[in-house]
Amino acid sequence: MRLSARNQIPARVTAVTTGEAIANVELDARGVRLVASITVEAARELGLAEGSEVTAVIKASDVVVAVDG
Repeated sequence: MRLSARNQIPARVTAVTTGEAIANVELDARGVRLVASITVEAARELGLAEGSEVTAVIKASDVVVAVDG
């Protein structure tokens, strides 16, 4: 897989919770919890299930950084 996005994080699926249209996919990225909201159709097409090894690809136009004080 070759992508232009540079934020590629290897992870393991820890849970998939599906609603009518959206699936929340919980990921463990080396101890960091990530949650991706994708369509139920996409989750099924990808065959996502607990234990699946995946790559989280993050492509965002904005990143907000905050500090205390």
